[in-house]
Amino acid sequence: MSVEIVPPSERSCERCTRQDVWDETTENWVIATVDGERQVGNSHCIHEWDINGRYNPVRETA
Repeated sequence: MSVEIVPPSERSCERCTRQDVWDETTENWVIATVDGERQVGNSHCIHEWDINGRYNPVRETA
């Protein structure tokens, strides 16, 4: 059995609803676009991302 680390591919702010997605090309978070509209939230928010202690990046493989 081996272990694979699986990073999150999306995140959203619990305070202002900003949504980000992981961009493999730039290896960075970018603002998500939904129906042509960027999900920027509040630019003055100190973002509280929804990735917390419940998120488990470890996946066991056979």
